[in-house]
Amino acid sequence: MKTIKDINVSGKKVLIRVDLNVPLDENQNITDDTRIRAVLPTINYLLDENAKVIVASHMGRPDGKVVAELSLAPVAKRLSRLLQKDVKFASDCIGPEAKAMVDTMQEGDVLLLENLRFHLGEQENSDKFAKELASLCEVYVNDAFAVAHRANASVVAITRHAPVHAAGFLLKRELNYFSQALKDPARPLVAIIGGAKVSSKLGAFENLLKSVDKFLIGGAMANTFLKSVDYEVGQSMVENDLLWEARSLMRKATQNGVGFYIPVDAVVADRFAADAETKIMPIQEIPPDWLIMDIGPATSLLYSEVLTSAKTIIWNGPMGVFEMDAFSRGTSAMVNYVANSYALTIVGGGSTDVAIYRAGESYRITYISTGGGAFLDLMEGKTLPAVAALEEAE
Repeated sequence: MKTIKDINVSGKKVLIRVDLNVPLDENQNITDDTRIRAVLPTINYLLDENAKVIVASHMGRPDGKVVAELSLAPVAKRLSRLLQKDVKFASDCIGPEAKAMVDTMQEGDVLLLENLRFHLGEQENSDKFAKELASLCEVYVNDAFAVAHRANASVVAITRHAPVHAAGFLLKRELNYFSQALKDPARPLVAIIGGAKVSSKLGAFENLLKSVDKFLIGGAMANTFLKSVDYEVGQSMVENDLLWEARSLMRKATQNGVGFYIPVDAVVADRFAADAETKIMPIQEIPPDWLIMDIGPATSLLYSEVLTSAKTIIWNGPMGVFEMDAFSRGTSAMVNYVANSYALTIVGGGSTDVAIYRAGESYRITYISTGGGAFLDLMEGKTLPAVAALEEAE
């Protein structure tokens, strides 16, 4: 796959698709600009090459309608501050105004287009919409890994119309790290899988069984695995229709010589609330009317011992309801173990990145992915539509 270093962008109008879908508070202030910072290397490279940089992104789910609260105007201000230069803002991503603003751009200018999803054509992968977007540029660059798993016009159909295509640094880096972790990993390779549902990660489990050496399971999904091997889990969330699949996965892991670790103790609560009464209990002693909310200290210790010898670690999904302080210890402990390991560490999706940033340990993780859904699709062994479109267009 070509990157922007493989093409001539000097003096060219370059449309770069990025993911600037950042969280905003009630006053339209950006509360986390990590995704904006992630694409700065690509934008700065284009500026250094004297390109005319046209930035395109989505924000939220406006479903083809103009929703003022989902405007990218606040992002233009933050991007201006981070680039330390004026970023102009177009009130639409296609149409006469956007075209006029692009036509007056000088080398080194940056223009941010309004929310792509204000048009239904974006999520419908409309060829017409993609053609209008492509008419703005001479070069198209995809640097939006977080939407690479979606067949949207700005990442798929556009490659049929833009004359020159390439990947940005962020997209390429995401793919390289994931390839390094799964295709030719330093071993042992340990996958930490948490979050709420087994159903959302069945494909990932099946695919990872071919390559990982050990699984560490946490979050509410662990309850389904526990119940599948006849442990009582009280009133905890369980996917009862997937008990057979969960047990089958554990059996396949054993047959493949893959370690499959489930919690041995838990932090339990009498109700799902931050101020609930809590206890630490062995898995065999979960009270019938209580809920599992986090892995316990014995499980944390067990998992830390497994991670001690790991050479590659992939982590997707928290160990418990870490948003509530009483149930954050398991996830915090895992952050500490992963951050202190000597392994190649790759984290993505499932709110895991939030826990890592909250703990102040992001600088000690080898790579934190910007894409939840795309990261999960790669874990499932799927081809990302946006990546396939770029490769086919070459």
